[in-house]
Amino acid sequence: MTEEEFLVPNDTYLKAGIHIGTKFKTKFMEDFIYKTRTDGLSVLNVQKIDERIRVMAKFLSQFKPEEILVVSRRENGWLPVKVFGKALGVKYFTGRYPPGTMTNPNLKHYIEAKVLVVTDSWPDRNAVQDANKIGIPVIALCDTNNQANNIDLVVPCNNKGKKSLGLLFHIVAIEYLKLRGEYNEKEFKFTVDDFTPE
Repeated sequence: MTEEEFLVPNDTYLKAGIHIGTKFKTKFMEDFIYKTRTDGLSVLNVQKIDERIRVMAKFLSQFKPEEILVVSRRENGWLPVKVFGKALGVKYFTGRYPPGTMTNPNLKHYIEAKVLVVTDSWPDRNAVQDANKIGIPVIALCDTNNQANNIDLVVPCNNKGKKSLGLLFHIVAIEYLKLRGEYNEKEFKFTVDDFTPE
């Protein structure tokens, strides 16, 4: 895949730091790591990030917005997730996710969903466990240090950075609408800055 075929220019990915990993890497993420720098920081392969964002958007486009739930316990993901929710009409949950939210209809905050997206599989593990119990697919944004247990689709990226998360959710929102034949450039009012916390 050449750079021209990326969803956004390579520079845009690099400026957002979407490829910057951590000093820890797991065997689950080895295939997505481009290199490990001399300071020990692992760097993700931008081409593989782009490929997986496409797969994520294509998979999500099979679901109506109200069937999608996006969860983020990590604070840097709150704004991107909320704006993603507003832009598409998907359900979202930010902050601490109480176990049983998707499995116990008696709870006040009970949420029905047919697919789950989490910004980090470890802090969002309660939501992942709920999704596994009810048998719905899980898409997880994963950094170099993530495990991929109980995840159906791993999307490699810097899942801790504000700019990285903002860019990813902005791209997926647009691709989702395009794939569903609902994208109108003039009507889509959300910029990448709207998705990105200060």
